[in-house]
Amino acid sequence: METKTQGKKPAKSAAIAVSAQAEGKAGAPIMASYGLGKFLAEFLTGAFASLVFKFYETEVGLSSGLVALAIVVYSAWNAINDPLIGFVTSRPTPLTRRYGRRFPWIVAGSLSCVGAFALIFMPPSGSAGLVFLWLLASICIYDALYSAWEVNYQSIFPDKFREETARAKAAGIATLIGVLGVAGGAVLPTFFVRYGQPATYLKNAGIFAIIGAAVALLLLPGVRETPAMIQRFLAQEGARKEKPSFGAQLREAFSNRNFLAFILLYFFYQSATISMTASIHYVGDYLLDGRSTTLIFAGMLAGDLAGIPIWLAARKRVRSNQKLLAAAAVGLAIFSLPLMAVGGYWGFVAAMFAWGLSFGGFWMILTPAMADVIDEIVVTTGKRDDGVYIGFRAFAGRLAYAVQAVSFWIVHSLTGFASDPRSAQARFGIRLHTALIPAVLLVVGVIVFLKLNTLDDKKAAANQKALKRLGL
Repeated sequence: METKTQGKKPAKSAAIAVSAQAEGKAGAPIMASYGLGKFLAEFLTGAFASLVFKFYETEVGLSSGLVALAIVVYSAWNAINDPLIGFVTSRPTPLTRRYGRRFPWIVAGSLSCVGAFALIFMPPSGSAGLVFLWLLASICIYDALYSAWEVNYQSIFPDKFREETARAKAAGIATLIGVLGVAGGAVLPTFFVRYGQPATYLKNAGIFAIIGAAVALLLLPGVRETPAMIQRFLAQEGARKEKPSFGAQLREAFSNRNFLAFILLYFFYQSATISMTASIHYVGDYLLDGRSTTLIFAGMLAGDLAGIPIWLAARKRVRSNQKLLAAAAVGLAIFSLPLMAVGGYWGFVAAMFAWGLSFGGFWMILTPAMADVIDEIVVTTGKRDDGVYIGFRAFAGRLAYAVQAVSFWIVHSLTGFASDPRSAQARFGIRLHTALIPAVLLVVGVIVFLKLNTLDDKKAAANQKALKRLGL
């Protein structure tokens, strides 16, 4: 395979030629600890997506337009924040030689962001302008701290789990644990949040902060960097003749066709799923006349768990993570549509179970698919700057919040939600952002992905062999 590194041999040093003992073997306990990061990420983002817009619109009384504006500005902030965090945290610090480049950021970021989460639900009393500024500032602070740990957490995966078998096992364990995070983020608020009682949202956020801090501590063994990982990075940094600029890395990232395909699919997937999950609380409150959404989210969880064995079996037959990712996205689009028409409480439970079958699969395959893309970039460039690329992924995920916020604002404005949320028009609008809008977003994402992506299982396997040869 011809790469940009040909013509200059990578530095072979004792730092790279590490022993098997120094490399360390990631067994099931370490994989389980690593998987708790999936729990924490989904636990917090699930609650953020489903509660923030509704809290400020229906409980605080801020107009849907101002809520949407705050989230759009927040998303613009993320255009700089997330990739820049990836860029900054990819550089060595005084702690790198002892603890690695990622571990300190994960520790500091995970423990601080869970506290910042509660700030979102503590708006001051006063004018709409003051509340708007609080919303904007609190979500930006929370997100900066969240990105500091989550970008580095995701960046560790391709280097820590370097073989396809280990990646599949680690991703499977992380998915099983992460499903509990999805469930917790969606279901836990149904026990504490009471519509019409804003103080219950803060109580719920406090409980989330306590659980999040405990999980963050249990996560730490799984994200410790091995001596080999640290030494590979130090050797790479020592061999650099110049430090690439942020702009250069930005251009480098998006010049890779497969990276662009992945990021665009991820953006449409996040936009769809955030819209879907955020809608369920509206479904319970306005379509089901205040019924608890606990069992609806439980149906989704059951579908997630039931789908994992199906997708594991599919993974044995279809070796390409990219193809499986596209197939799971198609499944999500198809199973979104019944929510336009189902009636009754148990109809929604059954529909969310069906949707969960594909959701669990997409989620399980997502990280190995991204690892394959990063492998290709590392082979091509001769550098392991995973954090930069994960930062762009994080930005795409946060941009999805803007899509959700703007679509909710437009739909609610056109259907008169503010004046009568239980009118026929408003109820139809809720179904639109629960079902049809997510389905359309997913279809667009799959079409774009299939047009751009060229990374098959043979290329992925060749890249893994090249990484060993290059010592990266």
